[in-house]
Amino acid sequence: MGSAKDEAPVVVVGAGPVGLAAAAELLHRGIEPLVLERGRQAGAAVAEWGHVRLFSRWAEVVAPSARRLLEARGWRRPDDDAYPTGAQWAADYLRPLAAALGGRVRFGAEVAGVARRGRDRLVDAGRDTEPLTVHVRTSSGEERITARALIDASGTWHTPNPLGGDGLPAAGERDAAERITHHLPDLSGAELRARYAGRHVVVAGSGHSALTALIMFDELAAERPDTRITWLLRRGRLGDTFGGGAADQLPARGALGDRARAAVDAGRIAVETGFRTDVVERDGRGRLKLATVDGRSVADADEVVALTGFRPDLSWLSEMRLELDPALQAPVRLAPLIDPNVHSCGTVYPHGAAELAHPEPDVYLAGMKSYGRAPTFLAMTGYEQVRSIAAELAGDTESARRVELTLPETGVCGGSGLFDQQAADGHAGRQETAEDSGCCGAPAGTAADTALPAPSGPAPR
Repeated sequence: MGSAKDEAPVVVVGAGPVGLAAAAELLHRGIEPLVLERGRQAGAAVAEWGHVRLFSRWAEVVAPSARRLLEARGWRRPDDDAYPTGAQWAADYLRPLAAALGGRVRFGAEVAGVARRGRDRLVDAGRDTEPLTVHVRTSSGEERITARALIDASGTWHTPNPLGGDGLPAAGERDAAERITHHLPDLSGAELRARYAGRHVVVAGSGHSALTALIMFDELAAERPDTRITWLLRRGRLGDTFGGGAADQLPARGALGDRARAAVDAGRIAVETGFRTDVVERDGRGRLKLATVDGRSVADADEVVALTGFRPDLSWLSEMRLELDPALQAPVRLAPLIDPNVHSCGTVYPHGAAELAHPEPDVYLAGMKSYGRAPTFLAMTGYEQVRSIAAELAGDTESARRVELTLPETGVCGGSGLFDQQAADGHAGRQETAEDSGCCGAPAGTAADTALPAPSGPAPR
């Protein structure tokens, strides 16, 4: 007769692309998963950027284990060479996958904490034998779920980085929250379009989401020439901000940078480099003034779109013995492999359970959350992570260590660097703040759709 730990399910937190892929991999290995999702449907976060098209083709955003499960149920496979929007990814893949998993996926279940049964993090005894207890909030109240292992694939979507250049909200940032958004707005709706048209829009950030926003507002300015666009970068120079262009093995991602560069070169976008916001003030007309600690400022801002990346929420894991890199907040064995000052997306070494493990037995961070504050995560990386984790939990160590994955090369994964030092002497220091963990491209339904068919949103690409 098995122990309570052996008979308990593996709890997966998050019913997004990587969480659902983890459940499919576990089932493939004969292990019972239980997916807990605080939203009301699969891919709830993906749906929030549903207006954005992915950089990657359908062939690259469907997990192999998920495909097997879906095809056994008669799933009609999308065209491998087409590029889905976030809405299509959720509707045509994530929701059918959740349906295939059935009662193994629970919605409206928010994980509030996890602990080793009967032991806080100070107690050594029993950490490798006692099961985990997952504390869950639902509309019916609180409950406890016993788990043999935990895979946290909850992502980072709900914890964006602030506008403030030191990693904390700038003075006055919270008071001006109604004028500041941390997600890419959907300008296909008349209400949001009217909010930005004819206004001075400030975009902060240097990653794919920021480039997408610049293109989007540049198109809006073509219709409404009284729309002004200012771009704030924390890094001291433009450098490789626009990415790899034609050399990018994800063509749409390269085209994204080329289009943003053209708008800047044409003078339609004002650029402020080395700008680290310290203070946000209102003027007498309700507009915003953004200032740096050295006295530089950008005034008369009607709207600010702060696309400065995301960070993991580690609060509910406080009783777990995690081993995280002090800068990136990623697992310590993974951090050197994903440091954006050393690696592009395509030079990140494929990794799995060994790199994602912690001192706490059978606890893994996977997907976007595993990257901590490092930018630019690919869905296919997450799928390989959970394949390896499932193999490890099944006792197949050989398969868990055999990580096979080739990622597309890019030139746009660099972080913010150390102020202007990189520009001055070529030194690539460790990043202070990942300015964008997004992977957005142009919104679907705009003129960008034909020239730029494959961008994605801030979820994994």
